[in-house]
Amino acid sequence: MATSSPVTSLSLLEQLREPGDEGWDRVVTLYTSLLHAWFHSAGLQAADCDDLTQRVLEVLVRRMPEFEHNGRPGAFRTWLRNITYNLLREFWRRSPTSESASVLKDLIDPHSGLSQFWDRQHDRHVLHRLLESVQPEFAEITWLAFRRLALDGASAREVAAELDTSVNAVLIAKSRVLARLRQEARELVR
Repeated sequence: MATSSPVTSLSLLEQLREPGDEGWDRVVTLYTSLLHAWFHSAGLQAADCDDLTQRVLEVLVRRMPEFEHNGRPGAFRTWLRNITYNLLREFWRRSPTSESASVLKDLIDPHSGLSQFWDRQHDRHVLHRLLESVQPEFAEITWLAFRRLALDGASAREVAAELDTSVNAVLIAKSRVLARLRQEARELVR
């Protein structure tokens, strides 16, 4: 499935400006495991990953009203990475490691392998969560047809033969799931 780079939607970001909004539950659910993975990939131990993940979420809550989206894809992701960078820098000032300077240098450079890896991790994570959120709405055969055709790259003819259905049914399944993903994406990613 060809996708553009998922980024947090402007509508969700606007909802987050409201204190106590349910949008925060979505952000916490969406980003907690990603932040933990980012910190783990930077070489932190599990307890430190947990602590820093909570600190990032605290900063998001506190600073969200001042965040201005510039309309470019990835603006929120970049802002989130910068918050993460600053908290990592602060953490390593207190407990430096042999790799900390190198990791920080790579994170601040948007063209470095680590920054690009974090961006890809973000995009995969958001896409996975998006797929996970809509899958229960579809019959198993519809989801299998979509998955084989759109995600695995099988031909419609192959999928139809595997599922003992028509090519048209496979194409309709793909279309239905994509339509629902687009609808969900308007609220979650863009």
